[in-house]
Amino acid sequence: MSRVSARALDEAIAWQLCLDSGEATEQERHAFRCWLGERPEHAQVWQQLAGIDQQLAAAAPTPARRALLRSGGVRRRSPHRIAGNALALVLAVGLGLGLLAQQHPLGDYLADELTARGEQRELRLADSSIVQLNSRTALDIDFDRAQRRLYLHSGEILVKTGHNDPRPFIVETEQGRLQPLGTRFLVRREGESTRLIVLESAVAAAPRSASGERVIQAGEQVRIDRKLLGKSEPAPVGAEAWSHGMLVADDMPLAQLIDSLGEYRSGYLGLDPALANLRISGVFPLNDSDKALAALPPSLPVRIERYSDWWVRVVPAND
Repeated sequence: MSRVSARALDEAIAWQLCLDSGEATEQERHAFRCWLGERPEHAQVWQQLAGIDQQLAAAAPTPARRALLRSGGVRRRSPHRIAGNALALVLAVGLGLGLLAQQHPLGDYLADELTARGEQRELRLADSSIVQLNSRTALDIDFDRAQRRLYLHSGEILVKTGHNDPRPFIVETEQGRLQPLGTRFLVRREGESTRLIVLESAVAAAPRSASGERVIQAGEQVRIDRKLLGKSEPAPVGAEAWSHGMLVADDMPLAQLIDSLGEYRSGYLGLDPALANLRISGVFPLNDSDKALAALPPSLPVRIERYSDWWVRVVPAND
């Protein structure tokens, strides 16, 4: 699905506030139906906005949600009520967007496919390719007559490409362009870079703003910046274990392990900075972080400090 214009998004938001106010006139409803059928992107952005609205309804407390939905009718009320409802709208939007931003950058909520913290999802595409989305992943899918294209906004995907389709298969990120040569591979967004890990066959990789395409072979990984394709290195052990609900640590810094477990846990999971560089190896369950944490004290000089199910810290054993 293609990206929509900012103007279409603004118009859709205005129509949603009008219709959700409960005070829309029949003329306004007719005008909305005309707007919806005017251009294909109007129907598209309306569908995408409905997905954001469902996320906001789940995230925002009921009073704030009610204030947001009622805000469309303020133009018919007194100036004092307008001011009060405008403030409620600002607070509701701020709260809702803040909660949503904890899950994803706000721009990701218009992506075709989106996973929440701790959620994984498997997609079978029209060409029989299989894409698995890891926690907090935003992905656009755009298949046309010329090519099969995925755009990864954030998170991580595991791709197994379908066969017997002559169209090129392309995966793009902000940093680069990847073209698999009949293969299985991982693509992960890491801040201002993209990491490619090839599991089978090979992938041709190129940075977005520079020349220098290179073929990355099975068992290799590479980091991609907008202007640079990094040095090929051995792929990490168990890179795809997350697709089976496991995390494989091979002499991994404890800080990295805690960050990874935190992706699959509600609430706060912290680590005393003094422990960040401790190293650990093992296999840990992603869907039971309490069990994973319980495995740390027998191996490391740490203890688990639990204030509640929502607030847990790993601290030095002698602290």
